[in-house]
Amino acid sequence: MRARLGFRGLGLCALVALAACGRLAGDEKKPPQLMNIKSASRSPDEFNILPTKPLQMPEDIASLPEPTPGGKNITDPTPEADAVAALGGNPALLERQAVPAGNGGLVNYAARFGTASDIRDVLAAEDLEYRRKNDGRLLERLFHVSVYFKAYAPMSLDQYAELERWRAVGARNVGAPPEGAQQEK
Repeated sequence: MRARLGFRGLGLCALVALAACGRLAGDEKKPPQLMNIKSASRSPDEFNILPTKPLQMPEDIASLPEPTPGGKNITDPTPEADAVAALGGNPALLERQAVPAGNGGLVNYAARFGTASDIRDVLAAEDLEYRRKNDGRLLERLFHVSVYFKAYAPMSLDQYAELERWRAVGARNVGAPPEGAQQEK
């Protein structure tokens, strides 16, 4: 009797484990989430609901324009420009779309071997494939552990080796924080 109950319990545990593996590893449609950051509270972000300018009732409600989702609104027509100005930047720089005249040579040099018009789509597809291959282990996915920095570690620049390389050739450069300073936090 006990042996039969033990085998059933073991079989049930194996079935649950296989179901969890399939749910966590078999979902190919959803892009992998390497960075798992959540708010400590369940309340809404106050900056999303806080009106930055006083609300005013228009004189004629019929004269209000049609709502444009994602477009400008009457209360806050230029939120990005307001944020840039509040942080001490120049909001006029947000309107520029063309390459500044002083950077034309740099852009021409960078494009000397040609440019791909679909580079963003190609890069997004390659990055999605890379994230799927480096999605973390089963328990990391199960407990929502961030594996972003571990996944992209082979692609990150070793700032201290680069600093020494540039100093060895005599190039002037700014210093990097001392090694281990970032881990002290």
